[in-house]
This record gives sequence, C-alpha cells and structure tokens, in this order.
Amino acid sequence: MFAERVLSGMRPTGSLHLGHYHGVLKNWVEMQQEFECLFFVADWHALTTHYDTPEIIEQSVWDMVIDWLAAGVDPSRATLFIQSKVPEHAELHLLLSMITPLGWLERVPTYKDQQEKLSEKDLSTYGFLGYPLLQSADILIYRSTQVPVGEDQVPHIEFTREIARRFNHIYGREPGFEEKAEAAVKKLGSKKARLYTELRTRFQEQGDDGALESAKSLLDEQQSLSIGDRERLFGYLEGGGKMILSEPEAMLTKASKMPGLDGQKMSKSYNNTITLREDEASVSKKIRTMPTDPARVRRTDSGTPEKCPVWALHQVYSSEDTKSWVRQGCATAGIGCIECKQPVINAVLEEQKPMRERAQLYLDDPTLVRNIIADGCEKARKLAGETMRDVREAMGLSYS
Repeated sequence: MFAERVLSGMRPTGSLHLGHYHGVLKNWVEMQQEFECLFFVADWHALTTHYDTPEIIEQSVWDMVIDWLAAGVDPSRATLFIQSKVPEHAELHLLLSMITPLGWLERVPTYKDQQEKLSEKDLSTYGFLGYPLLQSADILIYRSTQVPVGEDQVPHIEFTREIARRFNHIYGREPGFEEKAEAAVKKLGSKKARLYTELRTRFQEQGDDGALESAKSLLDEQQSLSIGDRERLFGYLEGGGKMILSEPEAMLTKASKMPGLDGQKMSKSYNNTITLREDEASVSKKIRTMPTDPARVRRTDSGTPEKCPVWALHQVYSSEDTKSWVRQGCATAGIGCIECKQPVINAVLEEQKPMRERAQLYLDDPTLVRNIIADGCEKARKLAGETMRDVREAMGLSYS
C-alpha cells in the first residue's frame, strides 16, 4: 500500500560515542541506500526524562546531527529533521490519546523498567506515561512501513500496530464504504477485478495468507488508482474499513557489541566511552590506560586474553591474524600490554579519520547543518500534513 519507508530517531542527550556508531548509525548508512529513510532528532522525547535540564538539549541537537553526517548519513538520500519542528507529531499524539486505553500505556514493558532505572528522577508525569504513544505518533504520521529496533523495543512497535488498528476500526467506517470499495474494484479492469475478488474471498473464507499477500501485491502495482481508492481496497481486502493509518513492521537490528574501555557495554552512564569525533591524543591515551588482565602485574607475567577488556576491542577491530598474534603473545608474555593495545588504537583512529574530515566541513560552516535540517523539516511537514489531512477528515475535524 505504501512505499517502503524507514523511520528512526535518537534522543539528543550528549555526544554520540562509538557504541552509537556500531549499534545505530552504521545501520542507517546502509538503510539509506535501500529505503526511503527519515531520521529525526527526538527532542520532545528527551524532555520526557530531562524536562528539568533543557539546557543540555539544544546544543546536543546540533552536535548530534553533525555526528550523523560525520558517520556517513547522507542528506541527499535521507530526510533529517527535528521532531519539535514538525508540530503535526503533537497533534496526532493528542488525537490518538483520545482513543488509547490507559492500561495499554501502563503495560508497555519499558515504562516500569525506566522508572526503576531512573529512580532518582520524578517520572510520575503525564508526559512520561504517554511517551510510547508519542513514539507511535512519530511512526504513524509518516506511514512508516519499517522501524529499526532492538529486541527490547519490539513491544513498542506492536503497541503502535494496535493503535493503528484501533484507529482504523473506529474511524475507517466511512459512509457508503462498501459501495465505494466495490466501485474501486471495477476500476481495476475486469481481469484484475476478478482476480482481486477471488483472492479476497480466499483470504476471508479460508484464512489464506498467501492470497492476502498476492492481493496486496496486485494493488501495489496499480499506479492509476487514487490514494483514497487504494486505501479502501486494502481495507476491504481484510474485511475492515478504510485504512487511514498503516501498521508498521519492526525491522530487527543487531544489538551493538561495542565494548567500553572497562569491558562493559559502552555507555555514558559507565563513563567508559570514546566519542565519535574525539581527538586522536585523547583516544590514544584512553586506550593505552585501559585496565588489562590482573594476572599480568609485570611485563614477564603471562595472561589470558578473555580476562582482558582490550581483547573485547580486538574482537571488533582486529583481523584474525592480529588476534592470533595477541592470543599467542599474551599467553606466553611474548608481548606487553602496550604492544597489544597499539593495533586497537590504530584501528579506532582509522575508523574515526573520515568522520573527523566530514564533520569539519559542518564545524567550519554551521549554516550548512541548519540548512539541511530546514530542508528536512519542510519535507517531513509535507508528509505529516498529508496524513493529518486524512486523520482530521476521518475524525470529523476537517471543517470547510
């Protein structure tokens, strides 16, 4: 029904680090080659947990966008925008809140998890309770078909699908829907109309999922249908009403395996990060002073790579030959810890070099970043406006 469209966002809460690059940004760079992509700065989402420290958000917004561009996100291939610059997100969030059962929000797994993790903050706010619905509005307003998430976020996508289903069920029953759908069937031409009707019957009477997919493919190929007729035929196919909001799919991404300087997952909260554009001297010093296998007190002591945090970085950055050299040298005390760390230092600096070069362009001329975001916001508002026109009409709010 809709073109393959990917939506993803990040909260601006400080400098991005190599964990963000390996966990999110590398995926974005690949996706922009294959899909229509929208990547947004989730500044309203940042306020759900940082409402009392808004001063960190604004500077973080621009730093984060530069990090995206430095990592290879291409504004000629993807739309980059700021959530709060597209007020339609808030309007859809409000309208969806009218039909969202309170229990649905309270059962989102991350709701209680985050309250426990951030126990030092007062998160008994309406904004925090409603953030999964705002997230749903972010997705639904662009009729996104794919949302890249880790496994822990899959319940959020299922919640979004339920919201879309509920909205379509309540508001998709336009007057004379069946007559309009039947008229739209005839516009397919006699041969395709017959095939559509046969596939629809097979799905509705026998639960044939293959027939449903074939019918959807048939509709996707019909370029001459109006958007309204296309939505009616998709809804009619499944026995419902007009599909106003599309149900997105979760696109499962690999969890970031990027270890921090202490061997734990790289995270600001553990103070074990290397930022994307950190200067070379700082990166070298951080890796050189990393803890190693406690058994290697002296240079002549042998060690076990698996007990050393540096080995975890070798898993990310080193070739098999280098890893063999490390394993042999560590176990026999043939190499010292400083020698072991040097290939990692070289590899991290090599990875960061093009990032620093790309970033410098935007650091030298900040208006370039502002212009990219202004263009992206304009494109995003156009798409959001199209959805909101249909939503308002369905809810009886399109006053002439």
